[in-house]
Amino acid sequence: MYEATDESSPWALYFGLWPQLSAPDLPMFWSENERLRLLKGTGVPEAVKKDLENMEQEYTTIVLPFIRKHSDKFCPQKHSLDLYKRLVAFVMAYSFQEPLEDEEEDGEKDALPPMMVPVADLLNHVAHHNAHLEFTPECLHMVTTRPVMAGQEIFNTYGEMGNWQLLHMYGFSEQHPNNIYETADIPMLTLQEAALMGAESEEQRARVRERWTFLCHMDVVQEDGAFVFGCDGALTEDELRTCLKLLCMSPEEFVDYKDNDGWEEDEDDETLNNQELSRLPPSWRILLHRTAELALKAYATDLHSDQAILDDNATYKALSRREQYSLHVRYGQKRILHRLLELTAILP
Repeated sequence: MYEATDESSPWALYFGLWPQLSAPDLPMFWSENERLRLLKGTGVPEAVKKDLENMEQEYTTIVLPFIRKHSDKFCPQKHSLDLYKRLVAFVMAYSFQEPLEDEEEDGEKDALPPMMVPVADLLNHVAHHNAHLEFTPECLHMVTTRPVMAGQEIFNTYGEMGNWQLLHMYGFSEQHPNNIYETADIPMLTLQEAALMGAESEEQRARVRERWTFLCHMDVVQEDGAFVFGCDGALTEDELRTCLKLLCMSPEEFVDYKDNDGWEEDEDDETLNNQELSRLPPSWRILLHRTAELALKAYATDLHSDQAILDDNATYKALSRREQYSLHVRYGQKRILHRLLELTAILP
């Protein structure tokens, strides 16, 4: 905040590329009503709410006391919460972070700070990129990954990110089917809700609650956690398999499982790709099918209405950029969830 508001800063020219430090067009700067209207069910409104709460807490408890302590350099009116939010968004949208590869002995990875890299941040992102940033002890290299023809745009990669993440962090999304990393998140609590819906008695509902409590005890599920599905299957396969297995166990099997505190020899260690999802035990597929149905009900629109807009070129072009980007997010997620419905359907 200090450098961005100091005209004599050595970084003044860099910040000058960002006129008046205006807020980037990220969902966090949209109205709450617009976020809900365009992105209900996608996970973006919830992520934005969490971001805004964290930023306000950080500013109140860390930034503002520091500003007041150094009043010779800072001014609360000038270095305000609004400016803090805009600069957090700026760093979020334009910074780079070195990929973490090596784990420490305790399994924890050292968190590296984000880095601002002028010039490198001029490149746009697409899933089918033709360049990437390489980190070395001496310097950073932007390297092409395949031949680039004269006049062809050079695209960087911001990572293997679904459209909802791209819109949340960078303010754009890719139209289907360009984003091969598209994902759809199903809140973990939706699986619990689906299991409770399938219970036919209060006794069975009590069993579901007991098993869910045990899953929480095992740290398999969290209140704000999600099961992530990509174009080729489940990405949170271990958590999903454990939940489906435990929730569909017989009472006798659960007693044994609980007595072992959740530890047992598990021979089912294959990935849950689309083919494997279609081969799950019938009780697992029924529960997962009901979960996908509930997830689809969280959206404000259905797949067919979104498809109709995409199929009508004039209607699509009449949308604002926010509406187009949001449509890409909704549509991609719903396609994955509808595919999940097909894979878990129980045929008569």
